[in-house]
Amino acid sequence: MHTKTIKELSELLQKKEVSAVQLATHFLDRIEKSDLNAFLHVDRALTLAQAEEADKRIAAGTATPLTGVPIAHKDIFVTKGWRSTAGSKMLANYVSPFDATVVQKFQDAGMVTLGKLNCDEFAMGSSNENSAFGAVKNPWDKSAVPGGSSGGSAAAVAARLAPGVTGTDTGGSIRQPAAFCGITGIKPTYGRASRFGMIAFASSLDQAGPMAQTAEDCALLLSAMTGFDERDSTSLSAEQGNAAEDFTRDLDKPLAGLRIGVPKEYFGEGLAADVEKAVRAALAKFVELGATLVDISLPNTALSIPAYYMIAPAEASSNLSRFDGVRYGHRAEGYKDLQDMYKKSRAQGFGPEVQRRIMVGTYILCHGYYDAYYLKAQKIRRKITQDFANVLGSQCDVIMGPVAPTVAWDLGSKADDPVANYLADIFTLSTSLAGLPGMSIPCGFGEGEKNANRPVGLQIIGNYFAEAKLLNVAHQFQQATDWHKRAPSSI
Repeated sequence: MHTKTIKELSELLQKKEVSAVQLATHFLDRIEKSDLNAFLHVDRALTLAQAEEADKRIAAGTATPLTGVPIAHKDIFVTKGWRSTAGSKMLANYVSPFDATVVQKFQDAGMVTLGKLNCDEFAMGSSNENSAFGAVKNPWDKSAVPGGSSGGSAAAVAARLAPGVTGTDTGGSIRQPAAFCGITGIKPTYGRASRFGMIAFASSLDQAGPMAQTAEDCALLLSAMTGFDERDSTSLSAEQGNAAEDFTRDLDKPLAGLRIGVPKEYFGEGLAADVEKAVRAALAKFVELGATLVDISLPNTALSIPAYYMIAPAEASSNLSRFDGVRYGHRAEGYKDLQDMYKKSRAQGFGPEVQRRIMVGTYILCHGYYDAYYLKAQKIRRKITQDFANVLGSQCDVIMGPVAPTVAWDLGSKADDPVANYLADIFTLSTSLAGLPGMSIPCGFGEGEKNANRPVGLQIIGNYFAEAKLLNVAHQFQQATDWHKRAPSSI
């Protein structure tokens, strides 16, 4: 049962060949036996209560295609009943009185929540080793990282602990873990999915998206989770292009005539040979399917790392200032006065990477440095956005390349070198800075004794509001290949 896709489970539920309670129980039992540390909070009673409601909807004939299908949420989304920690000691026992909009939309569709998924603290990281509650293990190789910050989400799908999950992508945190764990994940256009109830890291970059086994499953989830939300000031309205959409509508369109842009900057120094080989083979498969490859240039790609690591920490410094030990969150014991309480609460509640980014961001925003750093980074951001505008539409329909320069690395191997972690985001950051949709689909594995069991992801980038096109392209590839069907031997 756990090996089936969301589409397949939906059909079984609608035919009443399995009940939502049976399905939820099956996945809860698997989660209980797992040693991956992918889940931070599971509540069997809450889950089964939702499953019972789903079965009532199915019996009454008021079900949606997603009713009764299990889902799990990255612990960056607040959820009523389950703890919402953002992977941090600062929020270790926090239980929200309301649900994030994305969570509520899935509940409105009748989906059943399995629990909350481990993530890098406040979504800051590329390996899921920054969680205050321990690192997540990659199901393909338990000595490897699953990617971050949505590492728990990606690992849960790869290990078949959940058929679908939510993630968030600030600089690549859906696409990179999806690549490292051999699953499918999509970051929609910035503003497509509501950020209300999503614990903020960098407000101009954070975006929610789905992760699942297949592009078809992601299309089903994305259709349910997007749309305008008046409670989110960054949410795009229907007039701006964010109308309710069925993202499955174009899945079966042939790819004849598709122009694929291949940026030379994505295939230069630093790209591992085994990753390039797998990505090139995937591009060749698209040619077989009727597409044409077009050489393009995104000249400011290398500047995305310094620009991102100016903008994101600055916004994090502002967003995380609310966690002061006064209203909610961790409060230190044994303080002398209010100032001492602030210092001790934040020092104890935040982990090393979060503290590092807060300090960098605060420095950037200081008087005298704002123009030199933050403002200049925003100007570079505009140049990066223009690079995409120059090629998408006029030269190509979509852009393809690697998600990350290498396959997943060993747990702990980059723990003392945060810059090495930052460099792993080189191919995903520019898409986030531009606010464009991007996704990752599995396209092969690394090579050699160490990497042969570590997946490689293909990145697909499109123009604003082109999610249906990306999902169509990915689905056609998955109809012609079986990379997405492969699963770790341990499942």
